[in-house]
Formats: sequence, structure tokens, C-alpha cells
Amino acid sequence: QVELEESGGGLVQAGDSLELSCKVSGRSRLTMGWLRQAPGRDRELVAAISGGGVNTRYADFVKGRFTISRVNDPDTVYLHMNNLKPEDTAVYYCAVGTEWFRSSQKGEFDYWGQGTQVTVSS
Repeated sequence: QVELEESGGGLVQAGDSLELSCKVSGRSRLTMGWLRQAPGRDRELVAAISGGGVNTRYADFVKGRFTISRVNDPDTVYLHMNNLKPEDTAVYYCAVGTEWFRSSQKGEFDYWGQGTQVTVSS
């Protein structure tokens, strides 16, 4: 059984930084990613990282501001978010995928966390 435990969401002001973390158990060294869903909008891929941590992919709207990483523990992924904007407000979901291409290019994942709320005030 695969379980994902997310943490780190909260309320911040525009320009602030925030870090999300996600620990996966039950499977190891798979593609991991962060997706988000704002009210009234479709869920969208934010960033993905390959099982070995070598490959990453970012949505254009976060390039240069967000960094996805898996350091030390290959089954924990972080999303460090800098210069947050009100439009980054959303529920952020951690996800695990068994195929890098499918997850990083299509945003298709196999296991999902419960989501953590990120709210950025202006």
C-alpha cells in the first residue's frame, strides 16, 4: 500500500517563501511530483522529479521561483517556493508515478496525497 504524507502548507504574504514536503511509503524511488488545483480551475502540474533525482520538469508559471528536490531521502520530495504570488493560491497535491514520461509530460500519476492548502495574500 502506497501512502503519501504531505506537510508545509499555510498562509503567507506575496513575496514570501514556503516549503512543502512529501514522504512516500510503500514504494521507493519513483517519479514524484507536485500538482495544484485552485477553485474553479483544473488541476495542473507544478513540478516533477525523476526517481533518481536527476531529471526535473517545471510548469512555465513557476520556473525560476519553485524548486523540486529529493535530498538524502529518495522517498521524500520537497517543493521550495520563492516569491509567492496570490495566483499561486491553491491546494497542492503530492503524487507518485511509475513512468517518468507519463507523469512529467502528461501530469498523470498513480498515487496521490490528500493535498495541502497554500494561500498567498496580496
